[in-house]
Amino acid sequence: MENPSAIKHIDFRDQISRNKAKSFFLMIAVFIVLVALGYAISLAFSPGYLFTILILSIIISLSYILISYYNSDKISLAAVNAKPADKIKYRQFYDVVESLTIASGLPMPKLYIMESPQINAFASGRDPQHAVICVTTGSLEKLEKKELEGVLAHELSHVANFDIRYMTLITVMVGMVSIISEIFLRSLWFSGGNRGNNKQGGAIFLIIGIALAILAPIVVYFIQLSVSRKREFAADASAVKFTRYPGGLISALKKIQEESKSQPSTHSGKPEKKVSKALAPMFFANPLRNAGSTHPPIEKRIAVLERM
Repeated sequence: MENPSAIKHIDFRDQISRNKAKSFFLMIAVFIVLVALGYAISLAFSPGYLFTILILSIIISLSYILISYYNSDKISLAAVNAKPADKIKYRQFYDVVESLTIASGLPMPKLYIMESPQINAFASGRDPQHAVICVTTGSLEKLEKKELEGVLAHELSHVANFDIRYMTLITVMVGMVSIISEIFLRSLWFSGGNRGNNKQGGAIFLIIGIALAILAPIVVYFIQLSVSRKREFAADASAVKFTRYPGGLISALKKIQEESKSQPSTHSGKPEKKVSKALAPMFFANPLRNAGSTHPPIEKRIAVLERM
């Protein structure tokens, strides 16, 4: 058995650097999938169909990008029915965030409250100047000040590292792939599968196009999950940088771990807040109890933090 004292100490700067590099390569993979899908569709369709589909997909994609980019915070907050945090009622919430923004040099984000018994939080917005942080009522009720500080430092880390913009762009790319794939498959249904003059060659590219149209959104979705996991490790490391105390974050994660064990289903006292799968990667801890987790296992996050 390995001696714990012999385990190499992890520097948060190295951790942030490694996770950013890995996330960058994962984002490149998303681009490759998108290009491969577009190329296959170009070969499978006749020029007339291709022009129509490309124009339609470009209009939809650009609209989706603009709406998502400039309104990502509003969309996220509306999806969970979050409300602005009252400065008097939630004085500690404001005090902790204000202290962390001074320590990190970040502008003060807008603060929101989400009704949920779970311990959780998320950050959103396109940049630090347009950032919002939302915490659940369960977090404010169950966490001690140092634990809350660790969670909020983690969310501010997402703001400082521009993860909030990064995850918005990844989500937009996933949406673009899904839109293009959906248009392609629906056009096949309405046209009866007749494409091009070269029937044999067209059939081959048609099969490739259909396969990519079906598989691309699935592949990109799993890449999105992987990107999210890497960003969580980086945000944990940055939170230590801001607080200089990993103990608070570790304790908060342990409480979430215990909460998950004691409440494995929705049959607890209060019903759990329904969260969209699209929003799950944004949260401090996975709000969905399923196998396709958007976050690394809590025990792994705790183990890494304990070595810092």
